[in-house]
Amino acid sequence: MPLAIHNWMRAEPLEATLARIQPLGYDYLEVQGTPADYDTTEVRRLLKKYDIRCWGSVTLMLGKRNPLAADPGERADSVRYVKEIITMVKELDGTMVSVVPGTVGKIMPGARPEEEWGWAVASMQECYEFAQAAGIKLGIEPINRFETYFINRGEQAYALAEATGPECGVCLDIFHMNLEEPDYYTTIEHCGDRLVGFHVADNNRMAPGMGHLDWPRIVDTVKRTGFDGPLSVEFAAPVDRTPANPYPNSIDTDPQGLTEEARKFLEDHGSSALTEAFYTMLTRKSAETLLPLL
Repeated sequence: MPLAIHNWMRAEPLEATLARIQPLGYDYLEVQGTPADYDTTEVRRLLKKYDIRCWGSVTLMLGKRNPLAADPGERADSVRYVKEIITMVKELDGTMVSVVPGTVGKIMPGARPEEEWGWAVASMQECYEFAQAAGIKLGIEPINRFETYFINRGEQAYALAEATGPECGVCLDIFHMNLEEPDYYTTIEHCGDRLVGFHVADNNRMAPGMGHLDWPRIVDTVKRTGFDGPLSVEFAAPVDRTPANPYPNSIDTDPQGLTEEARKFLEDHGSSALTEAFYTMLTRKSAETLLPLL
């Protein structure tokens, strides 16, 4: 199995990210789900320069992005956004798009369960048909209850994937699974025939190897499903703002190129703008922990 990493965790030029990850043994990149920020011709040039491939992208479901919104206009805008990400990934010769099927940060429902389920299925089916035509896989990603009320467990994501289409997949994230699953090894096995992506961070959302998760067993379980795509590193380091901070130089007090949307997304994940040195350490630690297991 190869190794990938997302690039939404630090605001920096894409070339800086690629220059950091290439010598550390990363093979793939999951490009931030902000298609308007990328000239795909230039991104392709940079990927080729650093011998890194695009694996895919993940939706950033912020604000009014909500495939199961009661407002039809919001649902349509959300579907349009997912289609834009699918187009970006296709243009970058990527493989999959991970879809969080609800607004991140919205933890109260907006309608009856059967209404929201119907809207979610209809939205996902439209995205799925578009993805199928583009040759891109969709993976529905469950995230924890403190970030969404809708899809929190692998079994729920699997049910929505089944309702969406025969080749709709599931993308699992072990950080969220550690919070929500009674037995995440059983969940990985259950989702194995639809597994199209696997995101990794430790139980504290630091880099793999900086918490207490059993990485040899997790990686072995994923392998046994037959999934042969990359493990995608997606830490969101919780930043300590007290004198007890073990990493006193972790916070970038003057971040460059950090939009308000990106800042809010990081802060909502308990993180902040990270210094380059701290971010590089997390990136290296992830590779050192995982590569021997792959």
